[in-house]
Amino acid sequence: MAQEIEIEFKNLLSKSEFEVLLQSLPFLEKGKTQINYYFETEDFQLRKNHAALRIREKEGKYRLTLKEPHPNGLLETHDELTKEEALEWLQNKPIAKPETLKQLENLGIQIDAIKYFGSLATIRREYEQEGLIFVLDKSQYNNIVDYELEIESTDKESGLKAIEDILKQFNITKKDTPNKIARFFLSLEKS
Repeated sequence: MAQEIEIEFKNLLSKSEFEVLLQSLPFLEKGKTQINYYFETEDFQLRKNHAALRIREKEGKYRLTLKEPHPNGLLETHDELTKEEALEWLQNKPIAKPETLKQLENLGIQIDAIKYFGSLATIRREYEQEGLIFVLDKSQYNNIVDYELEIESTDKESGLKAIEDILKQFNITKKDTPNKIARFFLSLEKS
């Protein structure tokens, strides 16, 4: 599928909160590593459009994803990349792919203006229950380690209820939680 609507609810965790959830909920002890490589223009045209662009490396596969605002969550547009194509992107030689190129053009962004800014590595654990995907992430980027609970849902009501129930059950304070790409770029501003 080239496009999908993403509905997710997130909450940053302390290390101890992360460890309690890891032990108390049916997450696997060993997670899977994924690396997000983030892109932007030098004048932050993507951010100005409330959009974000990344390549995710997971289990030897590479997927280019453009995220844009949507009334029900985020519109994600995907293109698969070969390892060679991904390496070209990382060397600031982006290769146009049909689905993401069309969306970038709709935003008025030229592909040759896109530059690689850095990466974020995540160890991800997840399980499914009652149509929801529960995710526990430990991420490292720019000398920062953070922990996050995420719930992916097909509708806002059930996802919101699930995260509120977990936060209440484990006495975890609701925290303002920007998405990973926003946290990554914020860390660049602070360094």
